Formats: sequence, structure tokens, C-alpha cells
Amino acid sequence: MSGHSKWSTIKHKKGAADAKRGKIFTKVIKEITVAARLGGGDLDGNPRLRMAIQKAKEVNMPQDNITRAIKKGTGELEGVVYEEISYEGYGPGGAAIFMEVMTDNKNRTVGELRAILGKRGGNMGENGCVAWMFEQKGLIIVNVSEKGEDELMELVLEAGADDMETTDGHYEITTTMENFESVRKAIDSAGIKVESAELTRLPQNTVGVEEKHCKSLLRLMDELEDHDDIQKVYSNFDITDEVMAAIEQES
Repeated sequence: MSGHSKWSTIKHKKGAADAKRGKIFTKVIKEITVAARLGGGDLDGNPRLRMAIQKAKEVNMPQDNITRAIKKGTGELEGVVYEEISYEGYGPGGAAIFMEVMTDNKNRTVGELRAILGKRGGNMGENGCVAWMFEQKGLIIVNVSEKGEDELMELVLEAGADDMETTDGHYEITTTMENFESVRKAIDSAGIKVESAELTRLPQNTVGVEEKHCKSLLRLMDELEDHDDIQKVYSNFDITDEVMAAIEQES
């Protein structure tokens, strides 16, 4: 897959651990609330809300939390109004960083993100400085134990997928934004369990990062992901497996 960076792989591996953190609930609730505000509370007519609720179920969010978030979005309950913004910048070693944010206070958020980037050797950039490097795509991940490669490949391509690759015991299926739902439905209808399915941004090209910058870069990405106002953060860096193994061994 063109532009599949090391950060994409790291995020998937650590996803189970992330799900145990309370912060994931905050991010999912924000997404449900905004999706309901923009598209209404009817799941059949609101694909974004359907996807957000699917994510909530994946992290075992109680139904009461989901219902309250929808009602806050539709105005049935009083709630905070979040604004969707994106910020762009660079990490140590020149890696591009794209941040999708939901916030009720832009000034606070941008100040905090600028401080995190600066502390780890990065910097905030102008709007548009790195956005062009990332392509919006659907990404569906399935464990290889679920289906044979040829069978799954035929199924997803027929449903409209762009590509499928096998990485670290998983099939990674990419789609256009428009075909994401139809490919996901085809996989579900075939009784195949999906590990994760999301709309994402994939770098069109990756950049190698020198070993001396790798630790700071990984810490920066973790700190950005932990920030309550960041929904998703993307980067285009690549790190050799040898360097990655050395970092994991040290930690």
C-alpha cells in the first residue's frame, strides 16, 4: 500500500491497550455528538453516526453513554458544542503531522498542541503545509485467520475496494471514501469479523527518520494521541524494524 507509514502499524498494535484508557471514551463521545448534530440521530440516514456507534461498541461503551451523546448532538439534552478543526505541523526529523481536532476552545487547544510539538522538537505549521501529503481513504483490517487471501481479495475488490495487502498477520483493505460502507457491508455479510474499520488519511509517500529522532517522534505522537481534543493524528514517517525493535526493548 503506497504510503503506509510505520505509525499506522504502531497504532494498530497498540490499539488494544488504548481501548483500556478512559480517554478513548471521551473521543468517541465527541464524535457521536458531532455526527448527530450534523446529520441527525437517525442511524439509517447518518453513515457517520453509524460508524461512531460501531466504534463505541468496539470499545465496550455502555448504551446509556451512547444514547446521551446522541441526544446532546440533536439538542434533546444540553451539551457542549464542539468545533471540528485540523492543525498541521512537523515532528523531529521533518516528519509531517496532521491533527484532526474537536474542541470547545480553539485558543486553548492550539496553545497546548504548539507546546507539545515544541517540547518534542517539532513545530506547528501553516494550514495546508502537509495536508496535501495525505489522502483520505477507508481502511479495514481483518485477521488472516478469518479468510483465505484469494477469497477475501476477490470479495473486497468486487465490492469496490482499491487494494488489499497482508501485513503482520492482518489483511489491510483500502477503499475510497465513497466505497467504504459497501466494502464493509460485503465483509460483514460474508460473516467475516472485522478488527477495525475507519475513515483515515494515508500518506502518499513516507519519509525515513534518523535514529536520533525516533524516540522523540514516537513520544510526540503518543502525547498528541493522548490529548483530549485530538480525535486522530497522522504522520508519514518510517522507521526501520531494527530501530523499532531497539526502542521497544529499551522501553
